[in-house]
Amino acid sequence: MSLKRYLIVLILMLCSNLLFAQDRVPAWGGGADLQDFSFGFSFTYVSSDFKIVKKPNWSTPFTNPENGQPLTSHLSSISSKSTPGFAVGFVTRYSLTDHLEVRFTPSLVFADRDLTYTYENNTQNPDVTKKVQSTTVDAPLSFKLKSDRLGNFRAYMLGGVKYSHSIAAKKNDANLDLMDKLVKNVSGYGSYEAGLGCDIYFEFFKLSPEIKISNSFGNMLVPENQPFSAPISKLSLHTIMFSLFFE
Repeated sequence: MSLKRYLIVLILMLCSNLLFAQDRVPAWGGGADLQDFSFGFSFTYVSSDFKIVKKPNWSTPFTNPENGQPLTSHLSSISSKSTPGFAVGFVTRYSLTDHLEVRFTPSLVFADRDLTYTYENNTQNPDVTKKVQSTTVDAPLSFKLKSDRLGNFRAYMLGGVKYSHSIAAKKNDANLDLMDKLVKNVSGYGSYEAGLGCDIYFEFFKLSPEIKISNSFGNMLVPENQPFSAPISKLSLHTIMFSLFFE
């Protein structure tokens, strides 16, 4: 689902008559905002892709280091399309003021990423897609700036940082042919995050739809002298998340 569709869903929620009904008794979200600490859980749709920085000679055919012969033809493109995933997690919030809180939202994320290599001589080298499989534990820490409450609704924006660590078993490709090698990523990396959402108060709980973007710091690529890692100078991860928080 695209970012535009997420925004449409969020706008529809904002415009819902339920949010602005003033003739009803205000719901208190199960008391979530009546105490400094509260806890909850989350479900998240994840869409992620790589931002690729290529080496100056990235299109040059890869030479087999064992015999010095070209193993591939010239590259014409390296791309990464958005791939879907999901996450489940928990939320712990601490209220600093009526309009500012700090949140810790650890989650288990299942989201693969793709790298597609297109060659000029498609007969010699058909297009190759390398899947970078990933299961990570994310540990985001963010600050949430909230508006005044309007009936059973309030909007918010947030920003922060997170650390992600892969828990998937690493595949050993030492005995594979060069054209079957995997593109490896570092096991741990940091990211910055920013997003917006709204708190919707029901009688026994608070629901918070939220959309957030995340971009990794540094280089996620593990450099190797093989046809799929050698042309790339840097990989960074771009992620869009749509979450439902229940408190």
